[in-house]
Amino acid sequence: MTPQRVTLITLGVADLVAAKAFYARLGWVPHSATEGVAFYQMHGTVLGLFGRAALAADQGRPGAELGTGAMTLAQNFATEAEVDAAFAKAIAAGGKPLKAPEKVFWGGYSGYWADPDGHVWELAMNPFWPLMEDGSLRLPNAN
Repeated sequence: MTPQRVTLITLGVADLVAAKAFYARLGWVPHSATEGVAFYQMHGTVLGLFGRAALAADQGRPGAELGTGAMTLAQNFATEAEVDAAFAKAIAAGGKPLKAPEKVFWGGYSGYWADPDGHVWELAMNPFWPLMEDGSLRLPNAN
């Protein structure tokens, strides 16, 4: 088993019902939900939404103030138009625009938005990283 992998990403949220409603407006459908957590199946990875206080307690840090924005989740697209459409959909769903999509110094096109809990998402088209037919990303010359 390769050590370079992430199988589950869990976002701490202030209000699970509101967070699920936001992601539903983006078109996301939970695979399963139990009290206090919702899981979304992605390409080989799962995204979880978990109340912040419960997540801190689960981490063995009850009462800890969990922060947001120190990392970025990203979605890559095949075209600039797809980036623009995804950005518009996120903003229409209630996301906060951080940086409108634009051509960037490294030769691609990207923008950023934050969900209602402050989790930052990047939307990008990288001409140096073509997407697989199923939309997944594999770095050039990667094993």
